[in-house]
Amino acid sequence: MNVQGFHHVAIQAWDIERVTAFYRDLLGFPELTRHPRPDGTLRSIWVGVPGGGFLAIEAAGTEPEPQPFRHPGPGLLMLAFRIARAERDAVVSELTQAGVPLEHETRWTVYVRDPEGNRVALSHHPED
Repeated sequence: MNVQGFHHVAIQAWDIERVTAFYRDLLGFPELTRHPRPDGTLRSIWVGVPGGGFLAIEAAGTEPEPQPFRHPGPGLLMLAFRIARAERDAVVSELTQAGVPLEHETRWTVYVRDPEGNRVALSHHPED
């Protein structure tokens, strides 16, 4: 087998426009494409992830169910994106100004949620 790298991750969202705005407008990921269903309704929006690949935000059929930040269930734990250590304070400031509460912080990582509760990590590990 010759796996050549990361291609994409897909998440489902009840309000794909709102979730896309978080990744596009706040995190700065460029919108790549929109995919309609045969009836013309929006099925998916893809945003580019810096460094390669993309995040596919797919329309879900139900609203999200709230879950604690840490839970015992299997499945995707979080989306983790790299930030520069020198940019951490600015990242926290932008999140705060946008009304995005910090869920948790470590010496390397800031943890938040997107508008539908998907956990997002912004990390400069292992750079102190």
